[in-house]
Amino acid sequence: MNVTIGSSGRYNKGRKSALRAGIIGRPFPLPPPPTKYVLVPTKPKTSSSSRNVGRLLMSGSASSSASQYERLTQRHIQDLHRKENEEARHRLNQMTTEEVVALQAFRTSLNTDDNDDDAPAPEHTINLDDILAGNSIADVSHAGGEFAQLLAIEDDIFGTRKRKDPRTRRDRAQRRVDAFAVQLPALIDAYMQWQLALGDRCYESDYSTPDLSTAQRAYDIAVVDVFSSTKQKITELSSDMYVASAIIRHGLIPCAPYNPHTAYSIRLLELYRRSHNHCPHLSIYAFSKTLCDLHGVSFKTHMSRRFSIAYDLYLELHRGVDSHLNASLGRDTPDYRLRHVCPCCTYALVGEPKLQFNMLYAMDGNDSLKRIIRREAPPEGHESGGLVMPSSEAADSREVGKGWYLTREEVDKWSKETLAALFADFTEDDDNPCAERWKNMSQELAAKMWAIFDESGLFIAACRHGFVLVMADMVRSGELSKYPLAVVAKLLETFGVDLGGGYDIGCRFKTTLANSPLGAKARALNHRCLVGAFHGHAHNRLCQSTHLATYVEGLGTEDLETCERIFSKSNALAPAVRYMSRFHRRQAIAEFFDYMGKYETFQNLGTFLLNNYKQALSVLGTRDVVLATLKQIGADPDTVHEWLVEEREYLLSLKKEPLGETLEMEYLTLLLKLQASTTILASSRAQWSISTPSNITSRQHPNSVSHTTALETAHRHAIETYDKDLLAVQSMEMKLAIRKRWVAEDSEWKEAANKLSMRRYQRCLDTLEGLVVARMFELTKMNMSQTGYNLRKHIATSLKARSTALRSALARYNAAACELVPPRQTLTWEQIVDYAFLSDFDLLRDTRSPSC
Repeated sequence: MNVTIGSSGRYNKGRKSALRAGIIGRPFPLPPPPTKYVLVPTKPKTSSSSRNVGRLLMSGSASSSASQYERLTQRHIQDLHRKENEEARHRLNQMTTEEVVALQAFRTSLNTDDNDDDAPAPEHTINLDDILAGNSIADVSHAGGEFAQLLAIEDDIFGTRKRKDPRTRRDRAQRRVDAFAVQLPALIDAYMQWQLALGDRCYESDYSTPDLSTAQRAYDIAVVDVFSSTKQKITELSSDMYVASAIIRHGLIPCAPYNPHTAYSIRLLELYRRSHNHCPHLSIYAFSKTLCDLHGVSFKTHMSRRFSIAYDLYLELHRGVDSHLNASLGRDTPDYRLRHVCPCCTYALVGEPKLQFNMLYAMDGNDSLKRIIRREAPPEGHESGGLVMPSSEAADSREVGKGWYLTREEVDKWSKETLAALFADFTEDDDNPCAERWKNMSQELAAKMWAIFDESGLFIAACRHGFVLVMADMVRSGELSKYPLAVVAKLLETFGVDLGGGYDIGCRFKTTLANSPLGAKARALNHRCLVGAFHGHAHNRLCQSTHLATYVEGLGTEDLETCERIFSKSNALAPAVRYMSRFHRRQAIAEFFDYMGKYETFQNLGTFLLNNYKQALSVLGTRDVVLATLKQIGADPDTVHEWLVEEREYLLSLKKEPLGETLEMEYLTLLLKLQASTTILASSRAQWSISTPSNITSRQHPNSVSHTTALETAHRHAIETYDKDLLAVQSMEMKLAIRKRWVAEDSEWKEAANKLSMRRYQRCLDTLEGLVVARMFELTKMNMSQTGYNLRKHIATSLKARSTALRSALARYNAAACELVPPRQTLTWEQIVDYAFLSDFDLLRDTRSPSC
């Protein structure tokens, strides 16, 4: 017989209370309260979709057809009851205090009268607990299955109902972040309690858990430690607000906010943090595989993801503790870290003499710390080339690096749109001698970066002692001028007057800064743009005498190449951050620089100052020898400074070729062209004059018509070229007021020829120098560690092609050197290949003035 099970109206009211309490909608940790089911006979249903076909028949008394049913034995019922009681106790231990209170309210609502229910309670009911306890009898047919169906009905009523879940996997990371953010204050307190209880024992032993008798709840959780993975009992106290806070109080970090099944020991996470900061090559993926090898288990991808979640939470706890500590010490004011980052640069002693520079810093960009952005796949039927798809990265609102990073808004204030309007009518000033050599600052307005990168590098500023001041991500671009402008704006706002900033293209940036909206403030605060000593030979000599650290008074032994030394360490981060999310990349970079500043730069500061002091003493130790040498040549220390000023004045006078000399060399060039065209015209006329009808029709010229036409055309071209060159010579003679045309025997001709040969020699030398310098840098890069095979192959191909150009440039140089009077030194291919220093080329240079 088919039946339908009805229920008392108290269930409906209890369900409403449970919904308000937030319990219904997930599996109950305890068995449901006593429920009475009612036998309601119905007609059999033929529809296969009916949920009530073949369900249990129960009544309050024995059926008249008892012979058709098989009775449950007392032992069977007791075993089932015992098993369910054990499961109930296990689920009870897993409940939190809030869940227990809500469940008691739910059960109380079920035991109250429901006067609002319009449907009357059925008369014949059976208590399921009475059946399981053996106090009531349930008839079971020979076919069986009624008891299982009864449990299915119970689960259908009290179990989790299926519903449509609007959530997606795209936002699960954000939901986890939001869940941890709500609990973060309690988690920080729990972490500080654990650190306090740990005392001076460091991480050599685990923190002993409280007695189980004082706990409101206890349960086991899988714990991953350094050399083992075990089950550890977690006890919850009345003071624990969340499951995660109770776990952290035991020295563990969960990987889920509410119902974690796995936790990582704090000493394991601290081991990775310190190892990673000392060896940035060590990624979470590699460390997770190492743990699997130590524990003797096979590696799965989700293990590294869980470790990453726990590690992020651990670093967040560190930042929270630092924030509490700074607030307690009054160090939470804006830009406090920046204002006190370096004890040497930011602290002044009482009575300390004022230096020429209040603070020296260096800034530079590095394109090693790129990050590849993940994008959606292109639609079917479209090729990926040229089609930039939107990002497919999961949402993550976390921010890190406050006090370290300049925001994108702060950087974009100096973006190319603003600078483009300024550069539209921009003209080079007389104090920018490297305008022709450095082109990237003018071309940067159109600089682009591959679409596969979101952050294409990092731009930093660091003080002369090695402490990183500020950072800015270079976003989808090269080293645009907005990054150094944003850095200078921040430093001027923070430190004020008398700053000296070293930049590899500081001479060009000086012009950019002066023409920007920041220029007036920089001039008022006496900011000075300088060039590091390492980049000196890449600059014009006039630029070196003004901006190079070697010649700037007040720098002492400082070379302003701090960024290069910092990048030599941070480049090890590049493989690890290349495929990280935006948050994880910034977190890794900020964590690395913070750790390096605290545990390397600060600890080595005494050694750094001592070595600089020794270096200064060694320089001063040569004072007597230098003074004696100067005295021999009739000079004194003041004369050296005068020489530098005179050199600068002389180079300024040679910055552009004198107009008179330029016109004279141009006049000589035109005379040489006129001389050549005169020779060609004379030859053409001679050939035309000897052409007669008799020899035109000779056997030597069978095609007389074509030959005659060629002679006429050549003669006409020669006349036109001569007339053009003659007109140019006459025009130049009018400009120079030359009354008599020069000839090869004149002194003016010879003097102009020497100047022209010297100019050709200098230009050939410049070309040769540029090719050799490029070759030297490429050889250095090819032999540098971490240079991939493809890049080495590309560099080798470039070197092979450059060798051909270098040989041609060498031949032109030697020819120009031989034309001089007296001839200059020629070079061989072996000498060019062996050049290791740019200063070798300076020995080949001659000045225009005979006095030098």
